[in-house]
Amino acid sequence: MRKPLRALLVALLLAAAIASTPSRAASRLQDNKHQRSEEKYRERLSKEVRHQLVMLPWYSVFDNLAYQVEGDKVILSGQVTRPTLKSDAEAAVKSIEGVASVVNNIEVLPLSPMDDQLRRAVFRAIYGENGLSRYAVQAVPSIHIIVKNGNVTLEGVVDNESDKNLANLRANQVPNVFSVKNNLRVAASK
Repeated sequence: MRKPLRALLVALLLAAAIASTPSRAASRLQDNKHQRSEEKYRERLSKEVRHQLVMLPWYSVFDNLAYQVEGDKVILSGQVTRPTLKSDAEAAVKSIEGVASVVNNIEVLPLSPMDDQLRRAVFRAIYGENGLSRYAVQAVPSIHIIVKNGNVTLEGVVDNESDKNLANLRANQVPNVFSVKNNLRVAASK
């Protein structure tokens, strides 16, 4: 009597294990689908934030706007020459469907005639160079020139390491520039 009872118990445990296996696999599959849809959502939201920032009317080569998307929160950072651009960027991002909150860490650069003069001189030095002039034909050129108190920071993306070095060299040759920080990134090769 004990052997048939043991056999029945083992059969029930085995059946329960086999019955739960497909639901675990289905659960993992469901989790993967949810994870992929969340990734697609974050990617779409990130593209929309970028689009809204680039479309701002006063966004120029002398401004640098960056962002991070954390769930439904967007964190804005960078530097701008106009205070209105800071508030416009926040308003544009807040209007995007799916954005619950915006943290605005954008720095407004101080007003300075000397910095304005340096911005123009560095612009001419970089975009007047034959090897770098192709970057100027975009609506918003990919090399951004940030000037604060005579210090220049280059932000953006270039095609190769030699363009990055050439932009740095040209910016360093401008008179009255105290320092140049080269944050240019080289675009990934496809």
